Amino acid sequence: MLDLVAKKIFLTKGKGVHPDRLTSFEYALRDAGIAGTNLVLISSIFPPGCKLISKAEGLKLIRPGSVTFAIYSRQESNEPHRLMAASVGIAEPKDKTKYGYLSEYVSFGETEKEAGDYAEDIAAQMLASSLGISFDVNKSWDEKRQQWKISGEIYKTRNITQSAVGDAKGNWTTVFTAAVLIL
Repeated sequence: MLDLVAKKIFLTKGKGVHPDRLTSFEYALRDAGIAGTNLVLISSIFPPGCKLISKAEGLKLIRPGSVTFAIYSRQESNEPHRLMAASVGIAEPKDKTKYGYLSEYVSFGETEKEAGDYAEDIAAQMLASSLGISFDVNKSWDEKRQQWKISGEIYKTRNITQSAVGDAKGNWTTVFTAAVLIL
């Protein structure tokens, strides 16, 4: 049986601008360093025992043409001056034998910080619910974060977010973020 549990994961992001929508996406992938791979979008589990590595280290471990599993987020627009963001959030459990969560989030009109915080919030909520940690969804992100810290079950949350303002000439602008898994 094939063991497809990732041992390592890295985060990357990019932005692309071009008159053609698909080419704009290609440019965002190039900016992220993963355009030469065949991306496969997967659901949002941070595997048990998986190690988060740097982008530089991760890029050395993938080959052009390889099938590459990723949790990714993409937002695009050809509306001039439109603020957009794409984010992937991560919530890791303290117990490394348990799995964590990743989240994908896209938005219009939010800053990079706002979108990133929300992506972290989503990932942390999924992890908290899987661990049986109670929380009030109506509380602010900071209040929920405090509840999770007190529980001692959530080790760390983080995000990678790319934001951009739509090209002034109406070219397609694409923002892209990904958590790339290394098997």
